[in-house]
Amino acid sequence: MPDTIPAPFRSRELAVEAGWIDYNGHLNLAYYHVLFDRGIDELFDAIGLGERYRAQSGFTTYTAEAHVRYLKEVPPGSTVVVSSRIVGLDAKRLHVFQEMFHVDGWLAATLESLSLSIDQRGESPKVAAFPAETFERVKAGFDAHAALARPQDLYRHIRPIG
Repeated sequence: MPDTIPAPFRSRELAVEAGWIDYNGHLNLAYYHVLFDRGIDELFDAIGLGERYRAQSGFTTYTAEAHVRYLKEVPPGSTVVVSSRIVGLDAKRLHVFQEMFHVDGWLAATLESLSLSIDQRGESPKVAAFPAETFERVKAGFDAHAALARPQDLYRHIRPIG
């Protein structure tokens, strides 16, 4: 795990696979989620919440809520980068805001999510506080991201029709 977490955290370049293109000729909505998930996996590895954390501690995270905004069609053959920032944290919850950028620089989509700390060591998974050492690592990432301007599209929701 690095000593400092980049602010914002940027994924490696992620390729859009040919099978992800729908009959409208652009990236199917399900695969936006796949790309955002790959981006958050990289962030989680960097802050100590990845697969190794689960294997060693018996703790993991589950996504409790997510809101995606599809802003521009991603065409076949594209490559994207997912930018992630931690915008909220408490003992049991992690709030992340992500932006998906085409490698040409334009914003394709955003995803805001709330993840829960999960203890998988008992009979069934349950929400539980992050272990103290883990919380300190995640908080270091949160603190690094706190210096960033608040994302303009944070806390968006679907407005009622009519």
